[in-house]
Amino acid sequence: MQERSSVADLVTVLRREIDRYSPGGKLPSSRALVDRFRVSPVTVSRALAQLAAEGLVVTRPGAGAFRARPRPSAAPAGDTSWQEVALSADGAADLVPRSVDASGVLVSLAAPPPGVVEFNGGYLHPSLQPERAMAAALARAGRRPGAWGRPPMEGLPELREWFARGIGGAITAAEVLITAGGQSALATALRALAPPGAPVLVESPTYPGMLAIARAAGLRPVPVPVDADGVRPALLADAFRATGARVFVCQPLFQNPTGAVLAPERRGEVLDIARAAGAFVVEDDFVRRLVHEDAGPLPAPLAADDPDGVVVHVCSLTKATSPSFRVSALAAHGPVLDRLRAIQVVDTFFVPRPLQEAALELVGSPAWPRHLRAVSAELRTRRDAMTSALRLHLPEITLAHVPSGGYHLWPRLPEGTGGTSQAFGSGGEDALTAAALRAGVAITPGRPYFSAEPPAAHFRLSFAAVANVGEIAEGVRRLRTAWLEVRGR
Repeated sequence: MQERSSVADLVTVLRREIDRYSPGGKLPSSRALVDRFRVSPVTVSRALAQLAAEGLVVTRPGAGAFRARPRPSAAPAGDTSWQEVALSADGAADLVPRSVDASGVLVSLAAPPPGVVEFNGGYLHPSLQPERAMAAALARAGRRPGAWGRPPMEGLPELREWFARGIGGAITAAEVLITAGGQSALATALRALAPPGAPVLVESPTYPGMLAIARAAGLRPVPVPVDADGVRPALLADAFRATGARVFVCQPLFQNPTGAVLAPERRGEVLDIARAAGAFVVEDDFVRRLVHEDAGPLPAPLAADDPDGVVVHVCSLTKATSPSFRVSALAAHGPVLDRLRAIQVVDTFFVPRPLQEAALELVGSPAWPRHLRAVSAELRTRRDAMTSALRLHLPEITLAHVPSGGYHLWPRLPEGTGGTSQAFGSGGEDALTAAALRAGVAITPGRPYFSAEPPAAHFRLSFAAVANVGEIAEGVRRLRTAWLEVRGR
């Protein structure tokens, strides 16, 4: 974290000083910059690379860095207003919408401004990522024979075998496709299983990125409520009968955002209900590798208990590594696998071989189990720190469930507050989110997690994207300030 801050600081200083040099003039050497600013050579190298990317300097290996010559004046802006007509003409008749609402996804991908505590992140903080192990794995992968050649379209056999063993049951390597992250795998699955205009059953609440995928494919998300034990089977059966849907998307383990785990007695019932409806269950097993230290034994994936091909399984390495380590698996029994493979090949051809080779190097190294153990212990510590801080500083909210896996909490706001005329509905979520950002903490409002009207107001708080427990405590204190502002105190 300190290294990243030093790079930004050095870039700021050098950007101010660049005008001292004439175009083509040589900047001080890297050694001189290291001595002057008392930073590492890596920091200087990264700062110069940033300035080169901005077009302010030109670096020449062995010669140094030079001020870039002025760019030619920009051409006059063209008139793109014609696109408004082209992009919207006859749009009402489109089965698949041409415009996509990505707001629910961008909330967890957008980096907050400097100094803001990131409670809205969806990935591990860099201090929790296995950066050295990934770098070493990528270096080893690049030296493997054939590493830069074209991989099999389905993925490297050894990597498919590794994922198949992790899923268990009757899943074999031949039934696994390697995909570029869980989001890509979900998009492939939904396109394969449901035609445009069809209903698709989803948990309520659920992951906004999946809702965005469904809507972008022209599907109609139909909510099925969850409780502390996961999706409610009776309501799932009702939804299948009422809609004629042929797909149900769920997260049976540490569901996003509630953190619920599908109860043992419901697992077989959910599969039986889907089988009776002639429907598929898309199982998004997204955080199995982010289990907390105190969780105990985990239930197997639904796919492990499904010999009949009801379940299409999605799992990924991304959440446990880095947002840029986009390697995942899509597994299925039966003829549906051919359709999944065809859609993936058309969309992406294949996952780059160096990344697949790096994944094999990483998961086969002694560093991988050490990393998972360290993250497991740290997530438990952070979860407990955030839970305690919320109960101390925000006793007004309801924290119905504290999960033993995943990276976030799902507090519920009270129905109304003293000192304001507005109940804490979706408008209250927006007010609290805006006030929190003013106070220096970014949170995620609950509304995007519902495909229909939410039954109550919530917000999601991530404890994985921050630097440490001290930042968690400070973030909750800032959230208290925002809370008092919204309540009018």
